[in-house]
Parts: sequence; structure tokens; C-alpha cells
Amino acid sequence: MARKKRDQGEPIIIKKYANRRLYNTETSSYVTLDHLADMIKSGEEFVVRDAKSGDDITRAVLTQIIFEKETREKNMLPIAFLRQLISLYGDGLQAMVPSYLQSAMEVLTRHQEQIRSACGETVDSSNFMPIFEELTRQNLALFEQSMRALTASAQTTHAPAAKPAEQAPKGGEKDREIADLQAQLAALKEKVDALSD
Repeated sequence: MARKKRDQGEPIIIKKYANRRLYNTETSSYVTLDHLADMIKSGEEFVVRDAKSGDDITRAVLTQIIFEKETREKNMLPIAFLRQLISLYGDGLQAMVPSYLQSAMEVLTRHQEQIRSACGETVDSSNFMPIFEELTRQNLALFEQSMRALTASAQTTHAPAAKPAEQAPKGGEKDREIADLQAQLAALKEKVDALSD
């Protein structure tokens, strides 16, 4: 029986077996974490699924790739950053961290060609610092705007309630508050994007 071809734009399915082997269903071949890292660098989208349960385990495999790179290659993630990231698990700010980190990485990715052309093939700290300082300034502006939006939202949501039954927001209200915060973060990201252009 012929296997269904992947539609354009659909991610490649990688199956992970109990023996820890990874199987690329598009090429019908086993791959390694290094192969997956190369696929990411070339812009190929993929999803990793547990071969037995079908669960999406992409996040765990991507984390494993980062672990392998940090162990075998030159370290990219500073220890202070890793400590700060770990300390935010279970913290009230945890929900904000993914959006902030994604926005920061998007700014860096969007400007990577400018950085490469300004610094040449070899990016060292002396010719990278002015660009890094500008990216840091943009990220701090995004963070400060996010904090102002969160503070304003918290002040409106924590106003004294008229009745005891209204003191605790219901599940739907919490979902709406989270959606509002996400919309505010998206709007802030657009403003930062406009400033960086």
C-alpha cells in the first residue's frame, strides 16, 4: 500500500521508537538528532511523534537537541540564563516567558542578515557589541511595555468586587484575561517590530 504524500506546508512526521531511534516518514530512513538540527537550519518543519502512542513529543526532542549541542559543541546558553529560566518554572511570570523569549528570538532572527553583513563571516564580541546593544534595547523596550500592560491589566482585574461571589474570576473570565494579555503582547510585538524597521 502506497504511503500518502505530504501536502506542501505540512510538517514532516518523524517517529520516535522505544529504542530511541528516529524515523523520517518522508525519506523512509532513520535519522539522528544532528539530522533534525540540520533540518531546522534549512527551514524544514517537522513534528516528532511517539511511534507507539502517537503523542506529539517535538518539544522534548528539540530540548534534547539543545542539550546535545550544549554538551558537545561550544556553549551558547549562559549558566545565569539557565538558572533564571529554571527559577521561573511555577512562578506567576511563567505564562509570559514563552511569548517574551519568542519575540526576542524573532528580533534576533529578523536581524541576523544585518548582523552577518556588519560583522562579516566571523562574529566576534568587538564587532557584534553595537548590534547586540541595539537588540538588547529593543528587547528591554518590549519587556517594559509588556510589564506596563500586565500591571495595567492586573490593576483593572484586581479592583474591589461589589459582591463576594464576584471575587474569584470564573474559568471563562480567566481564559478571557489570558487572551487579552496575549493580544496585548502581540500588539506590543508589532510596535517593537515597527520600531526596529
